[in-house]
Amino acid sequence: MSATPAMDALEDRFRRLSALAGAEGVLGWDQRVVMPKGGAEARAEQLATLSVLHHEILTAPAVAEALDAASTEPLDGWRAANLLEMRRRHAHATAVSAGLVEALSRAGSRCEALWREARAKADFGIVRAALTEQVRLVREEAAAKADALATTPYEALLDGYEPGGSIARIEALFAELEGDLPPLLEAVLERQESREPATAPSGPFPVAAQRTLAQRVMTTLGFDFNHGRLDETLHPFCGGVPDDVRITTRYDEAGFVSGIMGVIHETGHALYERGLPGDWRHQPVGEARGMVMHESQSLLMEMQACRSPAFLGLLSGWAREAFASDGQAWDPENLHRVYTRVERSFIRVEADEITYPLHVILRTRLERALLSGDLDVAELPAEWNAGMRDLLGVTPPNDALGCLQDIHWYDRAIGYFPTYTLGAMAAAQLFQAAVAADPAIPEAIGRGDFAPLLGWLGVHVHGRASSLGTEEILQAATGSTLSAGPFLAHLKARYLDA
Repeated sequence: MSATPAMDALEDRFRRLSALAGAEGVLGWDQRVVMPKGGAEARAEQLATLSVLHHEILTAPAVAEALDAASTEPLDGWRAANLLEMRRRHAHATAVSAGLVEALSRAGSRCEALWREARAKADFGIVRAALTEQVRLVREEAAAKADALATTPYEALLDGYEPGGSIARIEALFAELEGDLPPLLEAVLERQESREPATAPSGPFPVAAQRTLAQRVMTTLGFDFNHGRLDETLHPFCGGVPDDVRITTRYDEAGFVSGIMGVIHETGHALYERGLPGDWRHQPVGEARGMVMHESQSLLMEMQACRSPAFLGLLSGWAREAFASDGQAWDPENLHRVYTRVERSFIRVEADEITYPLHVILRTRLERALLSGDLDVAELPAEWNAGMRDLLGVTPPNDALGCLQDIHWYDRAIGYFPTYTLGAMAAAQLFQAAVAADPAIPEAIGRGDFAPLLGWLGVHVHGRASSLGTEEILQAATGSTLSAGPFLAHLKARYLDA
């Protein structure tokens, strides 16, 4: 085997960077879940220090020299792909100064803490100044990265979440959805009104019972509690590291639908993290292939697998047991109508499959306008409400149900939102291919056996990690690059033909 001293040195360095990133991730989880309010300043200092240290290690002159040297060494497929990922991360890091990295980290911690207060009080004014400063810094970051990557500022940020993501590609896919979804929505709502309405199971639904049910579902899906945990927070998320995956959700004692589906969504993320190849655990190539693929895994579990009649038949019995309830409302057919109810609503994370993409289209437009300067932060609540009225026909009555509902912008995640709907498209495409390859998958899901589905995903998605690009993974797994066709076909089959 030929010697590769430069690549060996790089892999050692990125192994240390992976450990630092993991520490930042767990501290971030703690900040959102259990940290007392009075710890905010200390945590901001800790995270800022780790961010600067990470940046210093990645941008050291020795890294550029090793990258150049490694390009002349004999590398196999995975190591060659690893080198490409290292170069991409190095390019992002060297585009910005350590001072800007620290300023962004501090601004993000402060803004996120104020957002929690603002959301609780439904008062955008509480966080407006902090968000204004954060957007200013993110614009500076985006401009610097755009110059370094020879792309647009928005695409430079998008590349941090979806490597190689193209706004032209997004616009084309979103235009197709924006043309097809409104008439589909009207047709589904009309059909829904003509049928017997679903009967929502009556509560209250104690949080303890919901948590027990959630843990049962997670275990059935394949979650390993020896390598993860479930907690509660204001905005559901999946964090931590592959060997210690942290899932959070929120519960509502008046209804259990959103809580359990939030858990399933985040479990999809966790299963992807746990399924990444162990041999490449601490290398860039061994990490998830961007947020489109990550969101595809969460939405595949939540929307494709676990809103299916097969799974809801299983969930029906578990829910009766968990809440010690009985009656027609718990019948599988009724639960299916509950879980597939379509309505124009305010909250993205609780939206149905048909209206969800319209929520994402709005957020994508607004964050692009914020970044370009076409939209001032102070105008955000009004523009949000106008967009909701235009796209979904509803106007939020307050900011908590409007522009304060999502954590992303207040936590510096500009450029993330398109990946949700691109992920929904990929989920439909992947699930269609999995069932075509193994038609017994739906029946297995109905028995609580997710091994066939996870086995297929392990080979075609999880195990490939970042050795290929998103489109290459989809092409290899499904025979096609990303398309809106399977997603739209899925919606029509579930909501009009069933």
